[in-house]
Amino acid sequence: MSRWRGVARRCRGARAGFCPAGGAGARGEGATVRGGGCPSATDVALLEGWHGIARGLGGVQEELSAEVARGSRIDPAAVQVLWFLLTRPGVAVPMNQVARLLGFSTAGTTKVVDRLAELGLLERRPSPDDRRVTFAALTPGGRAAAGDLADDLARALRERVVGVIGEEGFTTLVSLTGRLAKGADAWPAGGAGPCGG
Repeated sequence: MSRWRGVARRCRGARAGFCPAGGAGARGEGATVRGGGCPSATDVALLEGWHGIARGLGGVQEELSAEVARGSRIDPAAVQVLWFLLTRPGVAVPMNQVARLLGFSTAGTTKVVDRLAELGLLERRPSPDDRRVTFAALTPGGRAAAGDLADDLARALRERVVGVIGEEGFTTLVSLTGRLAKGADAWPAGGAGPCGG
């Protein structure tokens, strides 16, 4: 993203139809937009807008993760797993669903699950239907921890997101980002767990 931000900064002249000095002109003089490798004015606005979205969401996500992790031994990926399990039926899912949620390799997912198991928050269980499948399941302590973390995250979201863009803005943001994420099935809708709504 920083690469595109740099392009946008260098090519602000594109808004006037020309690239700044140093474009493709024979002696560094201004050249037409497409001749100098600069994006069009529309593309500059698009790139800057997307950079702002990524920076805003990324920054807030980092702040929220730090807020939730503060004072605990649970990292952001583990927090995500705990909350996911809390919303699932039986507070348990096959390990491959945890991997899809995190976007991690099998090895990376195993490390996160191992950490949570060492903390006594999660346990592995064999599937009652398929011996090849292993489930990740919350322990009673894991359910309590996930509930506390959910409370912390909800409070931080209200302060840092809803408090800034309002309830209506948040609803719109959820709708728009949901359209971008359409087809992702790591967090299926309609969870029927104890906190699945």
